[in-house]
Amino acid sequence: MNNTKFKIPKRIADTHKGDYGHILIVAGSAGMTGAAYLACEAAMISGCGLVTLAIPESLDAFMAVKLIEAMTMALPETSQKSLSRGAHGRIMRFCRSKASCVLIGPGVSRNNDTQYLMRRLIRDIRVPMVIDADAINALAGHLSCLDGKSDIVITPHPGEMAGLICCQSASVNKDKINVAKKFATEYNVTTVLKGHGTIVASAKGELFRNNTGNPGMASAGCGDVLSGIISALLASGMPSFEAARLGVYAHGLAGDLAAKETGEISLRARDIIRYLPRVFKKIYG
Repeated sequence: MNNTKFKIPKRIADTHKGDYGHILIVAGSAGMTGAAYLACEAAMISGCGLVTLAIPESLDAFMAVKLIEAMTMALPETSQKSLSRGAHGRIMRFCRSKASCVLIGPGVSRNNDTQYLMRRLIRDIRVPMVIDADAINALAGHLSCLDGKSDIVITPHPGEMAGLICCQSASVNKDKINVAKKFATEYNVTTVLKGHGTIVASAKGELFRNNTGNPGMASAGCGDVLSGIISALLASGMPSFEAARLGVYAHGLAGDLAAKETGEISLRARDIIRYLPRVFKKIYG
């Protein structure tokens, strides 16, 4: 279960940015733009060719300045400056014409209108997808949105998983392997159950227990970095289970390298991003 041999996509000489995927990242709301920023930065540094951030319109100018390589798409918003259901049409047109992968959820908020939008997008999008954070919360009581889907990676922590399967987080922690495997096979999604010894389970019941990472990564934004990494690997054409395995391993290894410099107490999400180039150089080399 701890096999860390990965099927690594190689770059060829005659190539361009379009060969490595275009990720649409649906993220951010008032007070939570950091989640969108970290996910975009992690995706760009993990090998994807293009990133577009779908962001509430009042936050677009700020994010367009903050993000240097990524593009932005200003979308209709709620009174709380989160994405509204009116954003559905433009997001779906983008998915049909440009996106090779979608990351949905970091920092989008639990606004009722936004949660409705998350469910509609999960049900309607047909390209590979990473479901994270508040998009996971939107699925609680609405798991039928996953029916008939494939090439999905969902990244709950134990509390979010407990909300999905209607139990206590302590019950999830006691039986992480079986909980992850059952959810993955029942709903046909690759499941990344985060925490110490993160478990990755495929829709076929394959299992991977990660052996990288440290307690310093229990810090705001680290999950957003992970979802950005996995989305970049999905966009490159990796199967969902392989993308999730490699993403979790690389994320934890970057955290371990960062902790050697900063110590665990001072480790931040941006430190993980800073060490990702060294990790991918080691893995790809």
